[in-house]
Amino acid sequence: MLTTLSDWLWTYVLIGSLLVVGLRATIASRFVQLRLFGTMLSQLRSSRLTGTERGISGFQALVVSVAGRVGGGNIAGVAVAITLGGPGALFWMWLIAVLGMATSIFECALAQLFKRRHVGETFRGGPAYYMRHGLGWRVMPVIYSLLLLLTLGIGFNAVQAYVVTTSVESAFGVPTWQSGIALTAVIGLVIFGGIRRIAVFSEFVVPLMVLGYFLLAVTVLVVNFEQIPSAFALIIKSAFGLEEVVGGGLAAAIMQGARRGLFSNEAGLGTAPNVAAVADVAHPISQGLIQGLSVFIDTIVLCTCTALIILMSPIYQPGAEGIEGIALTQRALAAHIGPIGEPLVSIALVLFAVSTIAYNCYLGENSIAYFDVSPRVTILVFRVSALALIAWASLQDLATVFSFSDLTMGLLAVVNLAALWALFPVALALLRDYESGREQTLDPGFDPRQMPDVELDPQSWGGLDRSGTE
Repeated sequence: MLTTLSDWLWTYVLIGSLLVVGLRATIASRFVQLRLFGTMLSQLRSSRLTGTERGISGFQALVVSVAGRVGGGNIAGVAVAITLGGPGALFWMWLIAVLGMATSIFECALAQLFKRRHVGETFRGGPAYYMRHGLGWRVMPVIYSLLLLLTLGIGFNAVQAYVVTTSVESAFGVPTWQSGIALTAVIGLVIFGGIRRIAVFSEFVVPLMVLGYFLLAVTVLVVNFEQIPSAFALIIKSAFGLEEVVGGGLAAAIMQGARRGLFSNEAGLGTAPNVAAVADVAHPISQGLIQGLSVFIDTIVLCTCTALIILMSPIYQPGAEGIEGIALTQRALAAHIGPIGEPLVSIALVLFAVSTIAYNCYLGENSIAYFDVSPRVTILVFRVSALALIAWASLQDLATVFSFSDLTMGLLAVVNLAALWALFPVALALLRDYESGREQTLDPGFDPRQMPDVELDPQSWGGLDRSGTE
């Protein structure tokens, strides 16, 4: 039943919605994700490494969101996409990512614009907040918050726990229940420290794990340099059904590419804006641009690396049944660099998953905080429940875990995309304000007087002038 509902949602609603919203954001902004790519890098370079008493820095918000996006989707998700949709699924992951960069820029900027300052806390924000304060919606923010809790707190965490424990079992022979208990203990140490501990953990671990995995992939690419053109040719041919390598052909490639692409980079899902809103930055668009980079890092760089490792290995046999999921990536890397390849993937996956689960738990807490009903007690119950779920998911099967997360993720995206569509004029006004400010300074501040008709939080923006100072 879960699979049937999920397939219907993705086939008839979500893929079209992702493409339409992404195209609108791209065309109306004159390809902001490409035109201002250099600005994304300069904003990242100029961002503070540490936060302020008001909130975390733009850099910390980026590494936390990369920690959430970079995980099982980059290693296991790509393998699943290739197994079920063929190599062509990667092309559709690229397309979703390029359009998703524009979507992510605007959804994160809107989260910054409508963020709220909580007493004794950092900022809070995200889709529920821009639905409520930007559109005046009352029911949809509640629905979104509940779906966020189900998708991130349950679905995505279950996927990460399943992928990690099966990977460790394959590489080291450790039973899944034992690695599940160990993973639960480590996650507990991280999430009970709140967003600041997650940020500190992420800014240390994320750059190391991303760079380490990237260097490992580059090593494989250099050794197999002559196979790269043929691998890309296979991707392009199967993307358009020119080379049938899997049942379902073109439809399967598009479906799996879109599903695994959204699962991996989360652009349009509304998850990253929850973290983007916590950053203390001078202008909403500056954080949006930085967050656009996380989509690029996740899909264009890391997912492509994983796909090439698989496609250039003798383990992958087009159209053949056999190894799937994380085991396919592990065996493919082992075929390239020897027996050490399998444990290296497993170690990388553990690091990816710990940061991702911690990020997911924070987003679950953020959805609870929106309701503001005994948040301390409720969040404590959520943390304990999330830890119990991680241990439980390590014993489940692949189909159940992915079907549940696909369904709730699809519903979550539909709600968020509807809000983005309605708020798009506000997002474009923000971009115009930022670009006009860039004519005077490289890091313009936001003047709330430029948007007098928008319901902003005076504690978040009321004291800022054009230079971004108090």
